[in-house]
Amino acid sequence: MTKPIKELAFRDDILYSDKHTWAKVEGDLVKIGITDFAQDQLGDIIFVELPNSGETYSKDDTFGQAESAKSVSSLYMPLSGTIVEVNTLLEDSPQSVNGEPYDKGWMIVVKYSNPDELAELLSKADYMNQIK
Repeated sequence: MTKPIKELAFRDDILYSDKHTWAKVEGDLVKIGITDFAQDQLGDIIFVELPNSGETYSKDDTFGQAESAKSVSSLYMPLSGTIVEVNTLLEDSPQSVNGEPYDKGWMIVVKYSNPDELAELLSKADYMNQIK
């Protein structure tokens, strides 16, 4: 059973994509994961498939999958760039995405290649309006 939107976590220090990933800009790197809304919709996550460091993706490309008892969902890049780090903790503890989607449940770190794409991402308020 999914939670009402008002019970989900949304943060001001990150940007959101319309495909339910978040991006936390840290200099020329961006930490990426799925939103609390996305993990709530999926239910208990039992497996996360992530890319390898060094792989390059364009905005909106599929970079992996999250599998729950209910379904398998593709994970989409919010920005173009090259993977520089992968959260290997998720191999053994995919449930971290459910419990802490913005902290321990992060998925990848990307060196982004197109700073203009940052302006296309959504603020907390814009993302919340989109999912209502």
